[in-house]
Amino acid sequence: MPKANIVEKRARMSKRDIIKYQILTHSFINSVSYSQAEIDCLTLLGVCGEIDLSEFCNYVVDENIFKVSQTARNFLTKAEKMNIIEKKGTSRKKIRLKQDLKIQTTGNIVLDFKFLYVDTQES
Repeated sequence: MPKANIVEKRARMSKRDIIKYQILTHSFINSVSYSQAEIDCLTLLGVCGEIDLSEFCNYVVDENIFKVSQTARNFLTKAEKMNIIEKKGTSRKKIRLKQDLKIQTTGNIVLDFKFLYVDTQES
């Protein structure tokens, strides 16, 4: 049986950081690139949960993620087309991270990712 190098890391994170880590991991695995502001916007949405679109866009500006709420709206439209967020309600006024992403945002969160690389050149 081939030997494997196993690395175990444990860290305690803030709620924002653990949500951000999940978003970064999702984007890495799916080869999707986001700007730092876009990652921060998605992280904040994860922290907020389901929220009114206008309220969230103003919150993003208050947090200095984007300078104007229209930029936040433009990104959220792009994120919806990329199946990262979902809009719902009349005129799709409520937004949240897409449930299919399985990004944990509530309660105690323990992440247990297992990534594997198999070296086929091993002798």
